[in-house]
Amino acid sequence: MSTLNFTLIQSHLHWEDKTANLNMFEEKIKGITDPMEIVVLPEMFNTGFSMNPGLLSEDMDGDTMKWMKRIASEKKIILTGSMMISEEKKIYNRLIWMQPDGRYGSYDKRHLFSYGGEDKEFTPGQKRLIAQVKGWKICTLICYDLRFPVWSRMSKENDYDVLMYVASWPVKRIAAWKALLQARAIENQCYVIGLNRIGTDGTGLHYPGESCIIGPLGDILYSKPQIEDIFTIQLDKEVLNDIRASFPFQKDKDEFVIL
Repeated sequence: MSTLNFTLIQSHLHWEDKTANLNMFEEKIKGITDPMEIVVLPEMFNTGFSMNPGLLSEDMDGDTMKWMKRIASEKKIILTGSMMISEEKKIYNRLIWMQPDGRYGSYDKRHLFSYGGEDKEFTPGQKRLIAQVKGWKICTLICYDLRFPVWSRMSKENDYDVLMYVASWPVKRIAAWKALLQARAIENQCYVIGLNRIGTDGTGLHYPGESCIIGPLGDILYSKPQIEDIFTIQLDKEVLNDIRASFPFQKDKDEFVIL
C-alpha cells in the first residue's frame, strides 16, 4: 500500500464545447494501458478557462458529473479535474474528486484570478479538500492557488503527502509556475503534481503545458512542454517517509491552522 499511481493528461481543450471535450478525454482515458489509480484532468477541463458561466455552468447533477461517475466506475479509477458549478445561486470553479463507487469530494477554488475577471463571475471557496487513498493524503488545489503559500502550507491539523494543482496557466507566466511548484514541494516536503493544459483558447491565450511532478526535495521527476502527453508515475510513500525522517525540517515550522 506504499505506492500510488497518478496519470496526468496534458491536453488541448475545445473552447466552450463540453461534448467535444468529454468525448476527447474519454477516448484518451480508454486508450491508457498503464495501471491507473488516479487520473488528473486540467482546470475547467470540459470548457476551457472561460468567463461565461451563465451559459456553461452545470449543477451537481449535470452531464459532466454523470460522465465523471460513469468513467470512474467503468475504469475503476479516481477521476479529478475542475469545472464550473452552479449551486444556490452562486457559481464555483469546483474540483471534483470522483471515486469509482460514485462517491465524491469537492474543492472550490479559493483564490480567484482577478486579473482575468474570475472574481467577478465566481464565488471563492472557504475550505480545502484533503483526500485519502490507500493511506495517502492528497491536498487538491486549483491554478492561481499556487501563488499563495499560506493556503498551500501543510499545518499540524492538515498534513498531506501530495499537493496537487490542476491549472490553465498561460505561457507568459510559465516561469512562475515551475518555480512555485518546486517551492511548494521543498517547503512542505511532499510530492507536488501540477497539471497544465496546452493549446490556444478562445481569447487568444496560449498554454504551454509544462505539467510537472516534483519530488519532496524539489527534484523534477517529470516535465513536458508544449505537446499533448499522457504520463503515469508511481509515487512511493516509503521514499517520502525516509526523506522526512532524514531531514526533519517540519518540526521547526510555524504552527497555524487552516480551517
